Amino acid sequence: MEHRHTHTHTHQCGHTHEQSDEHCEHTHEHCDSACSTHSHSGHASCGCAHEHTHEHECHEHDHCHEEAQGCGCGCCHSHGSSSHMVLRIVLTVLSFAAIRILEYSGLLAFTAEYAFAAVLLYAIPYLIIGYDILWIAVKNILRGDFFDENFLMSVATIGAMILGEYIEAAAVMLFYQVGEALQGYAVRRSKKSITALMDIRPDYANIEKNGELVQIAPDLLKAGDLIVVKPGEKIPLDGIIIEGESSLNTAALTGESLPRDVYTGDAVLSGSVNLRGLLKIRVTKEFGESTVSKILEMVEHAAEKKAKTETFITRFARIYTPIVVFSAVFLAVLPPLFFAGDWAVWVQRALIFLVISCPCALVISVPLGFFAGIGCASKHGILIKGGNYLEALAQVKTAVFDKTGTLTRGVFTVTAVHADTINEEQLLELTAIAERYSNHPISLSIKAEYRKRTGQNVESGAFEKRVTNVNEIAGRGISAVVDGKKICAGNSRFMDEINAKWRNCSRFGTIVHVAVDGFYAGHIVITDEPKPNAAEAVRQLKKAGVEKTVMLTGDSKAAGDYIASQLNVDEVYADLLPAGKVEIVEKLLAPQTSGPVSSGTLAFAGDGINDAPVLALADIGIAMGAMGSDAAIEAADVVLMDDDPAKLPLSMRIARRSIRIIRQNIVFALGIKIAVMVLGAFGIANMWTAVFADTGVALLAVLNSMRALKIRH
Repeated sequence: MEHRHTHTHTHQCGHTHEQSDEHCEHTHEHCDSACSTHSHSGHASCGCAHEHTHEHECHEHDHCHEEAQGCGCGCCHSHGSSSHMVLRIVLTVLSFAAIRILEYSGLLAFTAEYAFAAVLLYAIPYLIIGYDILWIAVKNILRGDFFDENFLMSVATIGAMILGEYIEAAAVMLFYQVGEALQGYAVRRSKKSITALMDIRPDYANIEKNGELVQIAPDLLKAGDLIVVKPGEKIPLDGIIIEGESSLNTAALTGESLPRDVYTGDAVLSGSVNLRGLLKIRVTKEFGESTVSKILEMVEHAAEKKAKTETFITRFARIYTPIVVFSAVFLAVLPPLFFAGDWAVWVQRALIFLVISCPCALVISVPLGFFAGIGCASKHGILIKGGNYLEALAQVKTAVFDKTGTLTRGVFTVTAVHADTINEEQLLELTAIAERYSNHPISLSIKAEYRKRTGQNVESGAFEKRVTNVNEIAGRGISAVVDGKKICAGNSRFMDEINAKWRNCSRFGTIVHVAVDGFYAGHIVITDEPKPNAAEAVRQLKKAGVEKTVMLTGDSKAAGDYIASQLNVDEVYADLLPAGKVEIVEKLLAPQTSGPVSSGTLAFAGDGINDAPVLALADIGIAMGAMGSDAAIEAADVVLMDDDPAKLPLSMRIARRSIRIIRQNIVFALGIKIAVMVLGAFGIANMWTAVFADTGVALLAVLNSMRALKIRH
């Protein structure tokens, strides 16, 4: 297979180098070796390979493959670079205009005896604008690949030349190429819009060498290395803050503009922007495994996973193109042979029929519609790993949730302080100081509540001398001497053991009973509260047509029922181990054996490593990306980067709108083509109408697909 490569390299020194070889008809323009953002056209996902553009901050490739593999269309769009195509269009117009001026001036008169001269003259603009289409058609024919758009255009326009329609043949080829150029421009613009949404790849990382900061490529760093992030810079790699505190802009990851405060010991994700304060971060993941790399990899390769509609287009084109070619042959031959029709008339109609027939609008606009939908979702912090998952999201009828970390915050929060013999402030202070050295989640929540109410941190040195004789008793609680008083904080069994007469609490949650010098002082209520948007998310899902909502939890039935009642979830399954969650989801999937799309898909949302098997089992697995485990994110088909359950109904809205736009394109393209094909067969549609039915419809469908890039939040 022959291709041609032209490489233009412009280095930082300003020199330009060109090289070409006879291997591939691609044009690459490089202005720097450091690339930062990639954008892949959705065309590849349909198997058509029309055009692939990889766009970086300073690195752009325009690829146009000679053959259209797998789609049956074979069209090659944006032949060569855009500037080269503009030059060809200008030269074609000038040469075409010169011939027409000579004709009108009387200097040229194309009579029957000078027909060959007319062919030669009009062949000049025709070949300038169409040589690549003719050449690719010839090579495809030599390989036995007849049924592509290049073949259709070549046969139709050469036939027009033979029939004496020189002006029409040259003009039709020109109009076709102009339409293709505009179409390529629209596609590139849409891809740039998608690329802009994901412009989060860091360019460098700062490391300290001999007391100075040195910039190096992030991919040269390893886990354990120390990096420095200054205010205004992107965090290049995932890591743990070992020094400093700041606020981070995580909008590129989560779609939310609200800054996130971080402190020493907090985990931070690559792609976040440091808004203030110098941070020293110890790298926990190499560049290829970092959050930003995973995100870009998901988006770049999302279109490679075909959705059912895309697969339909591919199969359709392979069957459709040979059918219309043979139909055109019958249209040209049967009327003259059996009904005394004029050969010239029916051959021309057959040629027009061929030009109309190519399903280019479908094989371009359908994958672009999927890719645009994926880009729109990524803008809102929703990463959809493929077009097939976008389509599945649009069909969700059963939504299943893990409880902790998905519908609830996943961290304990103090919701009430009930004092008996002392006031609330004293009860909370004594308990927080007693818990000073504990890292238990309950202890952390009590200390956090005290810090929230008073602004004081019990772990600071000021509190060190106030607490002694700390004893943490597994399964019971903690005892310590605070300000000379014996403090016991724990569960009811601990109170029974020290003979402190405790009282129950009507509020739901984990109850921490507190005794001072052996006398009951009160209790603190701690719960894992629902996320702020969880109830609204469930309501929006039901409004969107989800028929059943289910919650799975390893927590107690009482805890599960309490959260379910708060969120209006239909069914609750509690006390589940990972295997139990798999069993429940298998039962929920059982009625859908006829096919997930036909009967509605089941979506499961979870965040923990124990959710990974269920995420992989569900029709569509949705992971919480900010706090979720790596295993869950890897197993999921969709990742919500900010853990906001309200993004689930938003993702469904984006998916449904994208699928609706794609279906509009299919109906529009097929409807126009069938109508114009019928008109062409009866001699009503001319060659110009045929080209509009092909290139014009494709361009309109591409523009319609670009609407999927935006949606109201």
